[in-house]
Amino acid sequence: MNSKALATAIPKKGKFRRAFPFLGPAFLVSVGYIDPGNWATNIEGGATFGYTLLWVLLLSNLMAILLQITAAKLGVATGKSLAENCRQHFSKPVAVFLWITAELAAMATDLAEFLGAALGIYILLGIPLFPAALIGAAVTFGILLLHKYGYRFIEQIILAFVLVVASVYIMELFYAKPDFAQVGYHMVVPQLSSASILVAIGMLGATVMPHNIFLHSSVVKNRLKKDQPKHNHRVYKFAIVDSLLALNIAWFINSAMIIVAAAVFFKNGVSVKSIEDAYSTLTPLLGGFASLAFAIALLSAGLSSSVTGTMAGQYILEGFLNVKLPIWVRRVVTMIPALIIIGMGIDTWKALVVSQVVLSMQLPFTIIPLIMFTRNKKIMGKYANRPLTNVLLCIVATLIIFLNALLIYQTFGGNF
Repeated sequence: MNSKALATAIPKKGKFRRAFPFLGPAFLVSVGYIDPGNWATNIEGGATFGYTLLWVLLLSNLMAILLQITAAKLGVATGKSLAENCRQHFSKPVAVFLWITAELAAMATDLAEFLGAALGIYILLGIPLFPAALIGAAVTFGILLLHKYGYRFIEQIILAFVLVVASVYIMELFYAKPDFAQVGYHMVVPQLSSASILVAIGMLGATVMPHNIFLHSSVVKNRLKKDQPKHNHRVYKFAIVDSLLALNIAWFINSAMIIVAAAVFFKNGVSVKSIEDAYSTLTPLLGGFASLAFAIALLSAGLSSSVTGTMAGQYILEGFLNVKLPIWVRRVVTMIPALIIIGMGIDTWKALVVSQVVLSMQLPFTIIPLIMFTRNKKIMGKYANRPLTNVLLCIVATLIIFLNALLIYQTFGGNF
């Protein structure tokens, strides 16, 4: 990726004008938190289990904020992305293994995002899914080509997409009239059963995403200036603000998805087995405008997350292997699995849910290196994690590994 294209001139006057150029990387990241994979797991969770999994989203969001701020800090302190640090500090076999797991996660991410964009076009325009997928790919290519105007321009396009999705779900909440007392209760009171664990882990994988950690550590470092520690420290401080703002907007959208699904589908005993089902069922329950807005938001989420997913995959490849490919080549390679799934008629809903579980399974291989690097004072200098941060990060890693162990246990026929 062209780091010069990401560089931003910093105006000298006005607090907002000084802050504005630093904001944006976390919004690129936040799109991954509202991609179509999230739609599948959130809608399934709300339609099947009501409000009971809202606490998973709150916990996941807190974990995501901690991890994304830590990833940004790594980029600022070292001037290198997480992938580049893995290549520098691990042996070649370990780095290659981590690259393979990261690539698998990136492919799972791309699958969800590509399918979501195709579904949005299919629902909105009635175009068959395979041609819709090709149209979605063409639009994604078009957005990525805008990098010649600077990636700041792409950040603004992505922000517009995020605001579209947020606006739609504010409206959907108004139409759905949820039970806010139940919403508040289940937001803070954990409930989990053998029936809901797969969806809960999928929600975790859809919310705390490996490729986003790689992406954030990459894009933030391109705002740094050589031999200007004060400027670079401001980059880190504003990265915290950026992350809090962007990820809490994403959390609101994800929570709204579950709340609307619970209030509309679960409450009325409606079974939802696909995103198409969710769209078609919204019309009789909430009206045609609500279902149209749903489709527009899905398309916005799919297109924007396809762009950032491709960027993340490019950074992963460059960082681990020091290999540079044209970004259109990356896009073509990663869209092939999605086209195969669509062409073979495989259930897109199941593909979306499974893709999120794959992400969750990969998370330890991203989080553990992140912790190892950011706690090391030789690598991080004054930006090294404080003891409390290390404890929290270790708790997050342990929780994710534990949930993954439960998933494997259940997959092989275990019950609890």
